[in-house]
Order: sequence, then C-alpha cells, then structure tokens
Amino acid sequence: MIYVAFFAGAIGAVGGAIAVIAMRNPFYSVIALVIHLVSLAGLFLLLYAQFIAAAQVVVYAGAVMVLYVFVAAYVGAVEEPLWEPIPGQRFLAPLLAAALLVELSIAILGTGLSALDSDGPTLPLGFGTPTQIGNLLLERFLIVFEAASILLLVAAVGAVTLAGRSRGSPDVDRAKEPAA
Repeated sequence: MIYVAFFAGAIGAVGGAIAVIAMRNPFYSVIALVIHLVSLAGLFLLLYAQFIAAAQVVVYAGAVMVLYVFVAAYVGAVEEPLWEPIPGQRFLAPLLAAALLVELSIAILGTGLSALDSDGPTLPLGFGTPTQIGNLLLERFLIVFEAASILLLVAAVGAVTLAGRSRGSPDVDRAKEPAA
C-alpha cells in the first residue's frame, strides 16, 4: 500500500510540475501548481512529517495559491506565440530533456528505492513536531525562510506592476504625455 501511495504522490508531483511549465494559461498553471503542492503534502505524510504536510496544504496550497489566482486573474490572458523566438530551441530542448531523463533514471535505479523496503525510517524523538520545525525555521534557516517570503512578495508586486503597464493604464499613458 505504501508503494501505491508513494508512486501516486510522485506522479502527481512530477505531473503537476510539468503542467505548471507546459500550460499557456496562467490560471491553469496555478491550478497545476496546487495539484503539485497537494501531492508533495502526501509525500510528506509518507515521511511521517504530519505538521509539514498540514502546513503545505494550508499555507501554500491554500493561502499562497489564492494570491497567485488573484494575480493570474488580474494579469489576464496574454497572447503568446506557440514557439519561443530562441534560435535552436526546438533542437536543444529535447536533448536537454533526454539528458535529464538519463540522469534521473541513473539516480532512481542506483538507489533501488531501498528506503521503502523497511517498516519505516528510524526517526529521532520529536521529529516533525511544531517545536522542532519552529526552531529550524527561526534559527537555522531564518535567512532562507525570510528570503523566500520576500521573493514571493516581490514576484506578486512585479506581476501586478507589469500587468498595469502592459494594459496601457491611464496613469501610465498620462505620464508619457508632455506637460502642457
């Protein structure tokens, strides 16, 4: 049963991540990201990290994704070409994808998924508790934690700013006109 849950979560996580970059519509891309994050929460449950799984669903798949849905709705549908105008992209992309597939195959076959054969990992006392998570986030990984939150904020503000400029809002058009 644990094998089925692991592979279902892994397929959901990888499929959701691929769908995020493959979808042209930003709204569908955000929905695919929610699927990816919920699948990751399932994988956290398999690692006996219940607090992280719950935080993953509540914080990321819930609150942050609502913010992204609002940003995607504000930006709206943008007409994009079917192919990117990068020379040689049609030939280079499949080669890089094949190289990544070979690398992942070697990594997966090299481990043999031996960690799943036992009854479960031996974990230290208090693993995954809110106290341990809080100590890690607010002591050891404080800079990384704050940098990620600032990056998300800057990305959302930048998307709203760029959407306002691309739509030709009256404020931007008035700023371009010479003063009388």
